[in-house]
Amino acid sequence: MSHINSIGAGMYSDLSVAVPLTPPSFLTLDEADFKDLFATEINSVGGTPATDTYVRLKNVREFPAMGTPPNVVNVPVYGQATSQQIKGQTDAPSMEIQLNYVANEWADGTVLGDMVGDGLQYVFRFALLNSLPDGYESDSVGGGAGLGSTENSMYFWVGKTEALQVTPQLTDANTATVTITIQSEFSGAYTV
Repeated sequence: MSHINSIGAGMYSDLSVAVPLTPPSFLTLDEADFKDLFATEINSVGGTPATDTYVRLKNVREFPAMGTPPNVVNVPVYGQATSQQIKGQTDAPSMEIQLNYVANEWADGTVLGDMVGDGLQYVFRFALLNSLPDGYESDSVGGGAGLGSTENSMYFWVGKTEALQVTPQLTDANTATVTITIQSEFSGAYTV
């Protein structure tokens, strides 16, 4: 399938995290390696990490901007009406994902719950989708299964799940904010 080539809402977009039995060598990953890590979905509750397994972060309310943030710094110049912009050094980015909080998916002893604050690096995949795919597994061979069944754009990066903050709501669903720090450059956008 090709990249998205029309205007539309990304309402079927997905954020997933690879949970292989043994961590990959992050220095040697290429596009095919990234896609292979997302071959079989497991459930956060009761799922067991194995080779090429992943967990989806479900119930997402709002995604942040994806991609490398700008590293432009505004520098005031004495006597001029406007600042100068120079290329600066960016801090390691982080992102916050807002989701409807389902407590049993993030409890101790679950795949996602045990990731929060464990200090380990994981491979994350964001799939931008305007239509519902047949499944969310990466289609690295191009057979049209999973994400390959619809137009998509995939981004990969290495990161850590640093924090989970729950916000109780009195008039709406309880929400949570998952903070992910980015430990590598973004790779992508890829498609099959």
